[in-house]
Parts: sequence; structure tokens; C-alpha cells
Amino acid sequence: MSSTSQFVAIRLENHVLFIRLNRGERKNALSHDMYWTIADAIAGADQDREVRVILIHGSDVCFSSGNDLANFFNQDPGEYPEALALRFIDTLLNARKPIIAAVAGVAVGIGATMLLHCDLVFAADNSRFKLPFTQLGLVPEAASSLLLPRLCGHQKAMELLLLGESFDAETAVEIGLVNAISHESVVAHGKAVALRLAKLPPQAVQATKRLLREPLRSAIREAHDREQQYYIDALDSAEVAEALAAFMEKREARFD
Repeated sequence: MSSTSQFVAIRLENHVLFIRLNRGERKNALSHDMYWTIADAIAGADQDREVRVILIHGSDVCFSSGNDLANFFNQDPGEYPEALALRFIDTLLNARKPIIAAVAGVAVGIGATMLLHCDLVFAADNSRFKLPFTQLGLVPEAASSLLLPRLCGHQKAMELLLLGESFDAETAVEIGLVNAISHESVVAHGKAVALRLAKLPPQAVQATKRLLREPLRSAIREAHDREQQYYIDALDSAEVAEALAAFMEKREARFD
């Protein structure tokens, strides 16, 4: 299996499906087409016996700056449930094969919350994470309102989600979002771990993932659905309109 879209490169090597975000000039901001390409690849991997592990990565200097806000700004809000990130998140929630993420540079918004659904996450020492939802007039996504407090506790999750300030790789390890920091090439490190995992008995690996994930599946789905309802309601709000206008106009937002 090997394919390439404009901004996502996909290849299969030694039972590892590599999904590379390849939009460096926009810091791998995720567009509508990118969401669907990645979701198709993950869903296809679950049906392909040749795929045992999935590795998602960018370059050694950038993972993802999150949702492409210019794309978001021009999207009809009423189309959001069918477009943009929903199917991508659903595919992550339902993936049977283990997913590894190799993160370098920025991991913002969905570039960070998607890591909560990866099974192993490695970060370069130059990584910076950010959850800027309230700053955009929005709410947490991808069941992060449930999963982040489970990782780091209520107060720390509130700090990260309410204030939306960036944090480094060391903090990401401390709160349990990241397994370890790579001081060399994080993509090479992620590949090495993925190849090790791919040599293990695949049924045992998938069963282990299922056993760890299954007890929380219903709660994750419910949290995700609650977030989406708040998200959809927020899209019609004056706060979101002002936040996105300020972003596009490169000025400070004003909330009266």
C-alpha cells in the first residue's frame, strides 16, 4: 500500500503504515481533504492484514498546527458535522490497530487532542503543545474534556484547556500525554518502535489494545458527543465569529 495526496503521504513498510503530514509551508495545518485522507488510511488499515501498526508523523521540525482556520473560516458552519474533523476523530476512536505518533515542533488543537487516542506518543525536545479552544470561542474536542483530566487531574486539565497556554515536551511527559522525549530524530525513533511492535504477534497486540480501550469506550463516545453539541452551538455564536475574524485580520480579539 502506497499513496500520496497533495499534503499527506502514505506508505506501507514491514507491516507499518506510515502516514506523513506533508504541508510544511502551513505547519501541517489540517485541511478538509487531509482529514479525509488520513481517516481513509486508518480505516483501510483496520481491514488490511498486512498492516499491524500505524505511525503518524510530520517532519522533524513540525507535527501539526491543528485545524486549518482559513479553511474553517470559509466553511459553512452548518456543514461542520459532515465535514472537517468529525470522521477523522471517529476513525481514531474506533481504530483496532495500534497507533503511534511521532511529534516534533508544534502540536496545536486537534494536533494535540488526537494524541489522546494514540497508543504510544514520542516527542522531540523542540515540541510545543497548545489547546487554544476557549481563545477561539470553542470548547474541547475529541473527548479531551474526559481524557485530559484522567491523565493529569482536574486542576491541571482546567489550566491547559481554559488558559490555552503552550507547554513543552517535559510537561507533556509529566502529564502522561507523551511516553518519552527523543533527543535525536523523533520520526526515526517512532519508526524503530513501530517496527518492534510490528514483529509481535498481531492478534495479541490488537487484543491488548482492545482490553485497555474497551472499558472507556462508552464514556469516550458520550464525552465526544457532548463536546460536539457544544461545538456546533458555538459555531453560530458571536464569540466564534469575532475570534476567527481577529485571527484572519491578525489582531487581538475583543469580547464584549
